[in-house]
Amino acid sequence: MERKIGGHLAMLGANVMWGLMSPVAKMVFAAGTVLPAVMVDFRVAGAALLFWIASVFLPEEKVPVGDLLRLFGAGMLGILLNQGCFIFGVSLTSPGEASLVTTTMPMWVMLLAWLILREPITLKKAGGIVVGAAGAIILILGSGVRVAGENPPLGDFIVLCAQLSYALYLTLYRNFIRKYSLVTLMKWMFLSASVVGLPATFTWLRDTSWSSITGLEWSGVAYVVVCGTFLAYICIMIGQKRLRPTVVGMYNYVQPIVATITGIILGLDTFTPMKALAIVLIFSGVWLVTISKARVS
Repeated sequence: MERKIGGHLAMLGANVMWGLMSPVAKMVFAAGTVLPAVMVDFRVAGAALLFWIASVFLPEEKVPVGDLLRLFGAGMLGILLNQGCFIFGVSLTSPGEASLVTTTMPMWVMLLAWLILREPITLKKAGGIVVGAAGAIILILGSGVRVAGENPPLGDFIVLCAQLSYALYLTLYRNFIRKYSLVTLMKWMFLSASVVGLPATFTWLRDTSWSSITGLEWSGVAYVVVCGTFLAYICIMIGQKRLRPTVVGMYNYVQPIVATITGIILGLDTFTPMKALAIVLIFSGVWLVTISKARVS
């Protein structure tokens, strides 16, 4: 029981940090100095550096070549494609529309878990996803915050690709990640993503006007790297090791709650009974999926 409670708290923490990341990233992009490709580099390389530093203080784990190749694949799906598509998508669409697209992720996880892991699609599980999605959509559509994007259809499609890649990662690597410690997994996955991502974005890095980046923008970058990536992925790995993929995916619905509360605190939004109902629906959906039938071992 304590193990599952820890998993739920970890997933809650990760999605709170991710919920704050969209508006923070949009703020950094507003000046036009830090481009989306450069932000992805900051996330991937910055987190890789932090995880490798952390590994120095922990017992070393030997990882055979075969498993390194599997970690490379995990790094591509769970980090590079997921983060790259999300950051690029958010830069082209509005945070509200991006949040709306993220509500599809639990559905993809449920379908992939059924196809790959033979997790049953029960009435409670499907109902929980519908209830949670309804709550998230109410929050997003009822938000008073509207920030336009330059190409919303393309941005929304790219954000959808991010959800699909992460859903595939959660499903394919669910059992494999239990083989190694959290830091060992993360340091190799982020290193793999860096090795592929940095050369591909070299032109953007070279052309960045580093002296023009303000202190506020650097603070935003620091939040994205430390909280939205390093700490969030620690929480995600804890949750992924302790909870079923569909339950992990359901916590995506927490992100609109965070965005709404942030808007209210900043005076950009107002609290209404409809928003209270939406929050209740989201957590009710998470609860229904949590108590639904798991695959028989």
